Amino acid sequence: MPLAGKGMLLTSMDVDAAHDADFNRWYDREHLEERVAIPGFIEARRYVAEDGAPKYLSLYSTETFEVLDSPAYRKALANQTEWSKRNIARFKNMIRGVARITISRGTGRGAALGIIRIRPASGAHETLRDALRNELDPRSTDRIISMHLIENDPGLSKPLTANASASDTDSGAGDWFVLIDATDVTPADLAVRRLTDNLAFRPMIISSGVYRLLWDIAKSDIS
Repeated sequence: MPLAGKGMLLTSMDVDAAHDADFNRWYDREHLEERVAIPGFIEARRYVAEDGAPKYLSLYSTETFEVLDSPAYRKALANQTEWSKRNIARFKNMIRGVARITISRGTGRGAALGIIRIRPASGAHETLRDALRNELDPRSTDRIISMHLIENDPGLSKPLTANASASDTDSGAGDWFVLIDATDVTPADLAVRRLTDNLAFRPMIISSGVYRLLWDIAKSDIS
């Protein structure tokens, strides 16, 4: 599988322009490395929206799904740094998915990421998963590197912000995300549109977008 591990944490948010510099400095100088240092975390990637919302997106891969509810991770959540607390309080429109990687096809990662948020109909999970397995074939489209499906755990997928609304914490907690790694934003966008234009999937699609990779860090990068 091109995605390392079996679990993934997805976070996405907006921040006011007045706090943008501090937010990016915190992510780049503290937060990503701090999270990857947690036992069981493998790597993390940061993105910024080319076309989509929220503006910022991060993906964290873990060895197993259980790492995302482990004592080490819960300890990190309960003991945020002051810099973290200040920035987390500024998050807007936060999405937080604690997910299992259920489909991952291809080899490698791309400079651009297409993303589609899907809300499966009740009782249709197996049928939808099988249909997506047929569609998520990177070999079918030039400049697509790999394609993936991650499925949120409804009990764990909740925003960290104190001002999260009921709709943030309930209705989207069981959503799925299709992730499309591409060499550039144009092929990523075309691959996203091919799926969002599919009549079989369209009623379940909540949102979609294309993001550019800012940087990534792996456990091996931490001394």
